[in-house]
Amino acid sequence: MAWRGQLSRNLKELRILFSPNSPSSSSTRAFIENNYKDLKTKNPRLPILIREATGIEPQLWARYDMGVERGIRLEGLNEEQISKALEDLSKGGAAAV
Repeated sequence: MAWRGQLSRNLKELRILFSPNSPSSSSTRAFIENNYKDLKTKNPRLPILIREATGIEPQLWARYDMGVERGIRLEGLNEEQISKALEDLSKGGAAAV
């Protein structure tokens, strides 16, 4: 998973939104618990914002250069699929700019 160490090359900010107690956000919460430390260690200068709000759908947002943003809904995805979505967003940074 070499792409994890390259997040900060394409992304300017990563935001993860989820509900703290909704069943639809359970995979997103598990992804954060299991992956945040690794992502932050490999990308210490990349802002990774974790936002909890009751009643919202889990989402992953990536901000690129020039304020361009792309988002993905995470409802129904498991941890592996969320990781793949993040990888796709990180590789899409060059195309999004």
